[in-house]
Amino acid sequence: MKKKKKGLVISNKVWLLISLGAALILWYLLSIGTKTHRSFPFVDKVVPAVKTMIDRGAFWADISSSLMCVFAGFGLGFATSLPIAFLMAWYTPVQKIIEPWINFIRNIPALGYAPLIVITFGVGPKPAIILIWICTFMTMSITIYQGIKNIDTTILKAARVLGANDFHIFVKVICPATVPFIITAVRLGLSAALTTLLAAESTGAQNGIGMRIRSLATAFDAPPMLMYIILLGIIGLILVKFVDIIERKLTGWQEKI
Repeated sequence: MKKKKKGLVISNKVWLLISLGAALILWYLLSIGTKTHRSFPFVDKVVPAVKTMIDRGAFWADISSSLMCVFAGFGLGFATSLPIAFLMAWYTPVQKIIEPWINFIRNIPALGYAPLIVITFGVGPKPAIILIWICTFMTMSITIYQGIKNIDTTILKAARVLGANDFHIFVKVICPATVPFIITAVRLGLSAALTTLLAAESTGAQNGIGMRIRSLATAFDAPPMLMYIILLGIIGLILVKFVDIIERKLTGWQEKI
């Protein structure tokens, strides 16, 4: 029998370089375009904008303020969504009362009720944290709830037949089976936190990436504005990679495609 020839195998690092190269080419084309050159200045103008914002005393203050709001809001969202999701999945009356309101509120853009939160809690980081909390709670509670509801009922019935009570079923069956869905909820929650950050900080914040993007856009200062947008994407990538590491450690038993 003839051996099948293996195709060319390209490593992930090479694919990453190819992806970065394609992005730089597209960026350069946008930077020289007739209609896009003002909106998409190239690397040689964006990178020096970091030093400009540091010299203004804004760069590190913006990053620290935004990260504090994201982590605080996300932490509150996770801490509240986890028990609510389990209660909705476990008790039908709780699900009937809470789920319609979660679906109602999460379909309203954050910018819609952001001014109400600012009026209630004033300016500063507090309204930003509360807004991120609300959005991450809505996203994660529904994701975790749907994950629990999709657990194979055959496993639950088998556990009951073997004499397991509700507590043992919860600890030994539901919790381990729900971990992948919780990880997915965390990933979606972080994404919701970062996308909500712009809305949260654009109304009443004194520092932060979202506030700075809005003020720079008002001044038509494209290089630092684009730098902040790219920075927000980099922060998102770092957080996603961190979640991937946690996922590999907690769900190593799961078969991957």
